[in-house]
Amino acid sequence: MNKTYYVLEYNKILDRLAGFTDAEQVRERILHLEPYKTLAEAKRAQQETTETVSALLRQGSPPVRLSAPQISGSVRRAAAGGSLQPRELLDICRVLYVARRMKTYLKDTGAELELLYAAGEALLTNKALEDKINTCILSETEIADEASGDLAAIRRKMRNLNGKIKDTLNSMIRSEHYKKYLQDPIVTMRSERYVIPVRAEYRGEVNGIVHDTSASGATLFIEPMSVVNANNEIRDLQNKEEQEIERILAELSADAAGAEEALLADYALLNDLDFYFAKGKLSLEMNGREPVLNDAGIIAFKRARHPLIDPQAVVANDIYLGEGYETLVITGPNTGGKTVTLKTLGLFSLMAAAGLHLPTADNSRAAVFSNVYADIGDEQSIEQSLSTFSAHMVNIVDILNHVDGNSLALFDELGAGTDPTEGAALAIAVLERLRAFGAKTAATTHYSELKLFALSTEGVENASCEFDVESLQPTYKLLIGIPGKSNAFAISKRLGLDDSVISRAGELLSDESVKFEDVISELETNRIKAQSEKEYAERMRRELTDLKAEIENERKKLKENKARILEEARREAKILIMDAKDEANAVIKDLERMRQRGVRQDLDVQVQKARDKLKKKEDSIDAAMKKAQKPRKVYHDLPKDLKAGDTVRIVSMNQEASVLKPPGKDGNVRVQAGIIKMDVHISNLEKVEDKSAKKLAESYVRSTGAYQSRAKNVSTQVDVRGQNLEEALMHVEKFLDDCYLAGISPVTIIHGKGTGVLKNGIHDMLRRHKYVQSYRLGKYGEGETGVTVVELK
Repeated sequence: MNKTYYVLEYNKILDRLAGFTDAEQVRERILHLEPYKTLAEAKRAQQETTETVSALLRQGSPPVRLSAPQISGSVRRAAAGGSLQPRELLDICRVLYVARRMKTYLKDTGAELELLYAAGEALLTNKALEDKINTCILSETEIADEASGDLAAIRRKMRNLNGKIKDTLNSMIRSEHYKKYLQDPIVTMRSERYVIPVRAEYRGEVNGIVHDTSASGATLFIEPMSVVNANNEIRDLQNKEEQEIERILAELSADAAGAEEALLADYALLNDLDFYFAKGKLSLEMNGREPVLNDAGIIAFKRARHPLIDPQAVVANDIYLGEGYETLVITGPNTGGKTVTLKTLGLFSLMAAAGLHLPTADNSRAAVFSNVYADIGDEQSIEQSLSTFSAHMVNIVDILNHVDGNSLALFDELGAGTDPTEGAALAIAVLERLRAFGAKTAATTHYSELKLFALSTEGVENASCEFDVESLQPTYKLLIGIPGKSNAFAISKRLGLDDSVISRAGELLSDESVKFEDVISELETNRIKAQSEKEYAERMRRELTDLKAEIENERKKLKENKARILEEARREAKILIMDAKDEANAVIKDLERMRQRGVRQDLDVQVQKARDKLKKKEDSIDAAMKKAQKPRKVYHDLPKDLKAGDTVRIVSMNQEASVLKPPGKDGNVRVQAGIIKMDVHISNLEKVEDKSAKKLAESYVRSTGAYQSRAKNVSTQVDVRGQNLEEALMHVEKFLDDCYLAGISPVTIIHGKGTGVLKNGIHDMLRRHKYVQSYRLGKYGEGETGVTVVELK
């Protein structure tokens, strides 16, 4: 493997990845995994990892161990006419079983996980061959009687003959006549034939064939003539048994040969899936995220955590390169984290290009480089008589001979190990040559000359690893844009070095060095102050945002309350108007009765006048009512482009509903809230986010680190075994509510077989539950009558 991989510890990441598979062929594939050189290949590899992470989070681990046994050689030998051994046939059966179970698992992932879904569609099942092998072969050394009728008959005859032989010999060893001739009253076997142990001096008293003699010569193992024929017949049956077993194995081998193409395709796909799921499990273990890949050399690792450092101790850092500057010069004291930063930069680039997720924050960016070069660590070699400087220069020469514009080059202590003046000049020259090639470069150094080079050269940026002088401890925080300060005097004083020695050391420094260190100190002071002010401003911004949102909510509530009060007033006014109409009608009726009694001759005129006056009053009331019934002014944005299936909120009822028909010319929208269908004016509606789209987005976005949906914490099954019916119903009710809100279906209720009390009680509840569309008992392999599978609406 490339030397750079060992320097950056990429091989250790592959070792961790290989720990997630049991298949030797997949393990070998992982240990030889090379970063891809093209953007398209790397993106596909990342998609493989992302989809398996999504599948693992949605559905849990696959239902079977994915590691498939090696069957390629066996299948090809069967296709060539060879006969396979029971172990080989059992391996083929295992591959068929795993392919069948994985096909079901991958089908449930949904078409949005296109690579996994396509793999599930491509898996070929052969239940007939799988069942036939299972029926015929019990283990590597045992063929079942049910493998064929002839085999069952042969073994039945053998058992009968064995029984007769044992009965005959048992009667001999129990008889008084033979007992005195026997060394021990037992029946044993020699050369696969039943015999009895006879004392040597009584050889002539027992008629039979001697098959063996004891070591002392005192005992002869004799097959009595009375069982010789039966033993011979058993031997013949054993030969027939072997021939029948060979015929059965040959028949199964021929069946496997007929399925050669499907078996080899399944085997290859299962190895691919085993590889994909290993990458997904490693991502979950590292809390990884899919990086946004590019081929422009841009790196932006946000909150990057080196995966080989204890997660409880590692310090997350933001590392940027390739956008605004192509070269990063990192300075700071020893053990401050400079080398770890370099290794993180190189290791993450290799991992991203190999399709592995990175332990970073969401939306980190990684570049796919043609090559990553690293000169890190002490390369001193006694065998080659190379000093540290010479060994480093050998690496640097090799890098300069091969680097190109799409390379990443990393150097630890560039130019160290020789005269500081010459080393610094050499380091600057190397960086300039790399910049001329267009390579992205990061280098650590202690030389002040390189800090000045970074400050004065466009495209080169300073960075440093923070150090706390008070505690004499590094913070391991990377500060981009700030050159590091050696802090040698401060550390020495803190450790107790005499002030006079420190003062003399300061006198020996050149004015330029002192001024430069002062500039760095000032920059650091200003940085800390700016950081503090930035945090304060950010805190104030958040508080203002929260306050603005709170005020907006209060304003909206006030306007909604005002609208509700007006609505209540309109209802009260309508009641008063109806009362007024009733009263007017009563007056008219009284006048009519007076007219009928003839109270006054001009009563008709008065009645007509009263009627006209009331009619005019009624018309004005109706006009006012119509005006009151017009859509009131709204204080929210009217929903736009409503279409069937959209989710809206009925403002006056504070109730969500689904749109059945878009708004007509009159502005009314046909909606359904629960089981009620109604027409609601568009001014009384607010559009809400589509839950199904949100759910789909949340399920995918988790793979990039933003998966915060309710579905993350909702299981697809609940186990109520051992609970009484009341407890079980309470848990199942909550479980169904959570699954319905999370959009999960189907779901499984595990109630066990038992007496049936739990099952019957739960089924009775399911028949009446408002979220349940259908339910059924489990099938074979799902738990059968011990579980109930529920489809939610």
